[in-house]
Amino acid sequence: MGRRKKKNIVLENIEIIDVGAEGKAIAKTEDNMTVFVTGAVTGDVCDLQVTKKRKSYMEAKPIKFHSQSDKRIEPFCEHFGLCGGCKWQMLDYKWQLHYKHKQVEDQLSRIGKIELPKFNPILGSEKTKNYRNKMDFTFTSSRWLTKEEMETGGENIERRGVGLHLPGMWNRVLHLNDCFLQNEPADEIRKEAYKYILENDLTTFDHYEHTGLLRNLIIRTASTKDLMVMVQFYDDNQEQIDGFMEHLKNTFPQITSLLYVINQKKNDSYQDLDFKVYNGKEYIEEEMEGLRFRVGPKSFYQTNSEQAYTLYKVARDFANLTGEERVYDLYTGTGTIAQFVSRKAKEVIGIEYVEDAIKDAKKNSELNSIDNCKFFAGDMKDILTRNFIKKHGEPDVIITDPPRAGMHEDVIKQILEVTPKRIVYVSCNPATQARDLALLDEKYKVTQVTPVDMFPQTYHVENVVALELR
Repeated sequence: MGRRKKKNIVLENIEIIDVGAEGKAIAKTEDNMTVFVTGAVTGDVCDLQVTKKRKSYMEAKPIKFHSQSDKRIEPFCEHFGLCGGCKWQMLDYKWQLHYKHKQVEDQLSRIGKIELPKFNPILGSEKTKNYRNKMDFTFTSSRWLTKEEMETGGENIERRGVGLHLPGMWNRVLHLNDCFLQNEPADEIRKEAYKYILENDLTTFDHYEHTGLLRNLIIRTASTKDLMVMVQFYDDNQEQIDGFMEHLKNTFPQITSLLYVINQKKNDSYQDLDFKVYNGKEYIEEEMEGLRFRVGPKSFYQTNSEQAYTLYKVARDFANLTGEERVYDLYTGTGTIAQFVSRKAKEVIGIEYVEDAIKDAKKNSELNSIDNCKFFAGDMKDILTRNFIKKHGEPDVIITDPPRAGMHEDVIKQILEVTPKRIVYVSCNPATQARDLALLDEKYKVTQVTPVDMFPQTYHVENVVALELR
């Protein structure tokens, strides 16, 4: 039997009533089925094309607007709607903050099902454009063509490009004319790289055949004005590599760290590869309250430097340190939070599974003349054991900033066993944070909650929670 054809379902004159998970708008049908809508705003009234139908819900996109919400604004980027970088450009920023705050409240109460205090106001970002300090652009030999380009002779259009992947599509890259996510000269560097490719007829990466010279362009800008440019090449053609790198070096003398790597793997990951320094240093430096942090090509650093400072101040305030506490900083990364709170702590012990990050943390401690921080590398559930705690001392305060998946259950069990008097939980995923808070609720009470917007124009939000031992 052949596959059953999908029905072309159109829902007419539907009002958007709310915003749900992953930034999707919510509507209801006449029979009360939930519809998750991409590209709509609360208050819009529109016809919806159903893209997915399940027993309990549907997914859809607007195909016609009967009236538009007063919360809607004109997107500032011509690529809005295709590029996945800024999905909330059509939503006024004050409403972005409103729905992010609501998202945190909904997820902590609905998933956590625990007693919660009144939340503190969300802390918005002063910059709503050009706020990122890191961007990862992809070179492609077959860039995505718009409908208009296809209708006007797509076969004769230049297919090489450099930009961002379309949402959920590893093999589809949208070439960008302009990008408003990162401070200049980031976009100037991307445009100049593309110009050089065309003028010198260089090949770009083919995601199917795995051929081509240029694969990725990663740019990091620092608050100190340091500038790192990392280039991933696929073909090992040293003459062409040197020509491209020399052009960047001469065109942008402000680049303080110019690096490259040859990556011939099936994926773009480079954590297991060694970058070569073409010019300048092998790192850049960030600064926060007089502390300097070296950031290498593989180092993690919060992608919004100004809001990282806001986030860390909230975490430090929630820790309520007096100078006598031993602090455990779980998932410490390069030790930024650990060193940020170290001046108000007796001792800080940082744990992180990425060994290179711990090396950076130790270097940063030396750079900042901090002698009350110790760092350890390994899987959190394997390191944070009774023997480890017995050897290094029980924590008075735990600060934890896990990845999106949240904390491993064994880690939570160990925290409940050692019972520090206070926990500060920083999260980029309020849903998994809520799950973990429910487990901690056995012995801990949530006393403060402050959402922090690190990513304007997107639905993502960071959240900081303070917990006190009951």
